[in-house]
Amino acid sequence: MTADCTDTPDSGRPLWAPWRIDYIRGDKVDGCFFCEKAARQNDVADHIIARGVHAYVLLNDYPYNSGHLMVAPYRHIGDLADLMAEERAEIMELLVQSERLLQRVMCPQGFNIGFNLGQPAGAGVADHVHGHVVPRWNGDTNFMPVLGNTRVVPESLDATTELLREAWESGRSES
Repeated sequence: MTADCTDTPDSGRPLWAPWRIDYIRGDKVDGCFFCEKAARQNDVADHIIARGVHAYVLLNDYPYNSGHLMVAPYRHIGDLADLMAEERAEIMELLVQSERLLQRVMCPQGFNIGFNLGQPAGAGVADHVHGHVVPRWNGDTNFMPVLGNTRVVPESLDATTELLREAWESGRSES
């Protein structure tokens, strides 16, 4: 599945992010959701896009932008330096594959890709290292995050999961 990246984004899409209120009002979960999701083997419901030998790719349940992916090792490790060489290599490869996937499917004009190591650096889960792949478009910083401290994601996580899982599989067959 490949998008036509010459199209301009539809400015008439609704501002809809119903899952944000659950996060804002809901109880915060104890434990590590990276470990829990990896162990459950319920990939579609957990928004897992692909699995490797040492790490996996998943949608961020509370994304900065539509298509915000994360890559995490299966092992509960808090720092890049503590990963085995094989884990580091696979994580990097999955980050690259995630960037290519999002480029093919969502046509972003740029990306933020990286790691937040430690709570002072912005890590929401400081004890389980994970990388972020955030697609960006010109003008995607608008009045919502500036004035309302809210980000708008115009597509449900389930729909984005289905789209990206199908594209990941079709991309593997093209390789």
